[in-house]
Amino acid sequence: MEAINQCLILAAGNGTRLRAISQGLPKPLVQFQGKPILEHIMERAQEAGISKFVIVVGYRSDLIRAWLDLRRPRNISVTLVENSDYYKSNGISALKAKDVIRGKFALLMADHLFETEALASLMAQPFGQDEVILAVDANIERVFDLDDATKVRRCRNHIVDIGKDITHYDALDTGMFICTPALFEKLELVQRNGNCSLSDGMRRLAQERKLRAFEIGDAQWQDLDTPEAILYAEKNFDLPFASESLSESPVHV
Repeated sequence: MEAINQCLILAAGNGTRLRAISQGLPKPLVQFQGKPILEHIMERAQEAGISKFVIVVGYRSDLIRAWLDLRRPRNISVTLVENSDYYKSNGISALKAKDVIRGKFALLMADHLFETEALASLMAQPFGQDEVILAVDANIERVFDLDDATKVRRCRNHIVDIGKDITHYDALDTGMFICTPALFEKLELVQRNGNCSLSDGMRRLAQERKLRAFEIGDAQWQDLDTPEAILYAEKNFDLPFASESLSESPVHV
């Protein structure tokens, strides 16, 4: 099976719920354990085998560009894609990258932390030409904010429903996917008035039996979209620093 070496990161949102602590920074640059959240994500993705990054930016993209200008290349390539419609749902951010993504890719969120081994295991899964595989957590009781989590209902290893408000579910969406460009076709199909979420596209894939689940077991992950979630993760998420930092110095507003 062809190895996956490219990754799409959605980093365009304005992070409204983090404004109490963000001090004007875009959410991906908010500090966690002494480094920007985005830096943790890129480091873990690189450790899992990613060498090509496509990052969709929007809100305060100038600051993300400035931060990347300060980073050391360290054998990776980074392509930034602007999303001027960053106030819309995250499916629109994904669609902005459709012309620069070729072949299989990992899809990550700019505010979802994860363990390297979980992403590496997900990337090693065989999957069909137009399939998507979502890493899911069946340990529902350990989630910090269940109301805000995206829920998943499965039939064996196929996902049959997904969304924050579904009533019946047996796992949670961790924000880690492996995809082919067929994802973009589904997102285009489900657009309504120029808008769609990733979950909208995933539900379309689920209807076609093209969305599979991969359980991460006891691996850790955390959505960092509120100050409370960051505080919880600071106390509970065991995420060791990499030996070197991607950035040489912090970016200031």
